[in-house]
Amino acid sequence: MKILQLLVGQMAVYSYVVGCEQTGEALLIDPAGEERQVVEEARRHGLTITKIVNTHGHPDHTCGNSLAKELTGAPILVHQDDAGTMVSESARQFAQMLGCAGTPPADQTIADGERIEVGREVSLEVIHTPGHSPGSICLYSAGHLFTGDTLFVGGVGRTDLPGGSWSKMLSSITNRILTLPDETIIWPGHDYGPSSTSTVKYERESNPYLR
Repeated sequence: MKILQLLVGQMAVYSYVVGCEQTGEALLIDPAGEERQVVEEARRHGLTITKIVNTHGHPDHTCGNSLAKELTGAPILVHQDDAGTMVSESARQFAQMLGCAGTPPADQTIADGERIEVGREVSLEVIHTPGHSPGSICLYSAGHLFTGDTLFVGGVGRTDLPGGSWSKMLSSITNRILTLPDETIIWPGHDYGPSSTSTVKYERESNPYLR
């Protein structure tokens, strides 16, 4: 499995290309700007994007969906609880502030426990982690967890936006993330911490919001 971590857009968002090295098929997590460069970077590594997955429906993580889909023909996947709000009028207005027209509707909704598969090597389990938004998810493959805005390096996602809940956030992190193996690499949704990645063990022991 090949992972490309790409810092894009105006809000220090990490987009990820996760690819199968055997077939060259890949998925794109959270298109958030600079989609032409992201697609080209994937191609430079021998990868073709065949699926687009949003970790949640907020515009800073979905604002590149339209162009990414246009460039790749890939379907857009998002959790069923964020599918409606991500195409709301308020979301569209926020997207315009970021310089894009907003996202088209999801082509497919996903739910907790489902697997998103690409090629022969990539199989990511959907872990529903509400708190930042009702439909926030993490994507897990043994040794790797893409956390979106649920868990950052040394921080957690905000819960003061519509649909946010600190109690749900804490439960999601405690019961769905910190129970994973210690060595699991945390791939966060924003470049907000002192490093670009972390581990479950480090966050459990050092994250000030979780003590």
